[in-house]
Amino acid sequence: MTLLAAVAGVITGFVGGAFRWLLVRADRLRLDIVAWAHDAGPAGWLVPIAVSAVAAGIAGLIGARIPLSAGSGIQHVEAVDRKEADPPTGEVIPARFVGGLLSIGIGGLVLGREGPTVHMGAAIGALCGRLVRATADEIRVLQSVMSGAGLAVAFNAPIGGALFCLEEVAHTIRLRYVLWTMSAVALAVMCSRVILGDHPDFQVFDVAEPAFSTLPVFVVFGGLLALLGVAYGWLIRACLTAFAAVSHIPKPLRSAAIGAVIGAVLMVDADLVGGGDTLTQAILAGQHLTFIALVVIMVVRFAAGPLSYAANTSGGLFAPMLALGALCGVLFARVLDLLWAGLGTDLLPALMLVGMATLFTSVVRAPLTGAVLVMEMTATTSVAVAILAAGAAAMIVAQLLDAPPIYDSLRQRMLGAEPDER
Repeated sequence: MTLLAAVAGVITGFVGGAFRWLLVRADRLRLDIVAWAHDAGPAGWLVPIAVSAVAAGIAGLIGARIPLSAGSGIQHVEAVDRKEADPPTGEVIPARFVGGLLSIGIGGLVLGREGPTVHMGAAIGALCGRLVRATADEIRVLQSVMSGAGLAVAFNAPIGGALFCLEEVAHTIRLRYVLWTMSAVALAVMCSRVILGDHPDFQVFDVAEPAFSTLPVFVVFGGLLALLGVAYGWLIRACLTAFAAVSHIPKPLRSAAIGAVIGAVLMVDADLVGGGDTLTQAILAGQHLTFIALVVIMVVRFAAGPLSYAANTSGGLFAPMLALGALCGVLFARVLDLLWAGLGTDLLPALMLVGMATLFTSVVRAPLTGAVLVMEMTATTSVAVAILAAGAAAMIVAQLLDAPPIYDSLRQRMLGAEPDER
């Protein structure tokens, strides 16, 4: 079974790597269409709106025909691990692949690439298990293990992917989980790097380790981000409820309508929508934003993320949260400078990375996964103590507010949903 996990890891690495490579090309095509539309006059503005609407509509049609290909897919992986659902079938793989390229790449919806890659990895694991006639328990564990390989490929973060499987999906550490996960993740990331290259997802300047005396600042920051994370999770559930409430309208048409809204926003500013990688990299590289621009981008992306997730297309939640967390770090640094001149500027690089990890922690409630993911994606470990301090504060505040982890609530919604919500 360890050998089988390794084979499944190789397949996941190449499939996930190809998905990411094509997604970059789809993003560029979308931006080229927007650039052309700006030069084509007022009538040209209708083209990106129509393209986003059609792409989201087709992705929504795929989601309606193959329900398991809609949304993140992580909640289904967790349901399978808990024996609450059957492992994904092979049809999920092409549905996720094509649906993700349409919704995230062409459509520009504010969704993450990790949702499709996690679920494709899980489906590959389950398919490999069925081919060798493994037991039901082995297939279940293999799909859980391969979800970690999928996440590792999505963010080029092997340790983060392994932790995700153990901390978020399995909630346990057993010998076979560890062995299978190590084999699958290692080979999946190696194979994906054949396609994508071996470099961190985000390039950052050297980040100085924050002084011990500044830890209270990060603790306060973590508590505030917990409030934002709880609100973000609530908005996701509210948008899903609103989407389901108009069940008399076919799902693909509802998806197309959301795509049209995203397309209109895209014409205003490309940074307002999309997965957010370009925006995150620009912020980490030191791009200056005015206070008003910072607030506008935050507010729009805060609303556009849950709205995009409600479109019933293939896409995850992680990547948009990373961009939102980095923006929160910049905003908090600006406020600090008003209270104590120079403090926010000094802590800005660390605050951006801490914001990325801590917002993830407050929404998903997987602090170690969030911390390691951000450190691997940025090849930076100097902020480890600050990330852990802020993450602990975020966990405490979120627990005190009795807010459920997002994937727990999405899993319960999936299992108890009416047919229109599945």
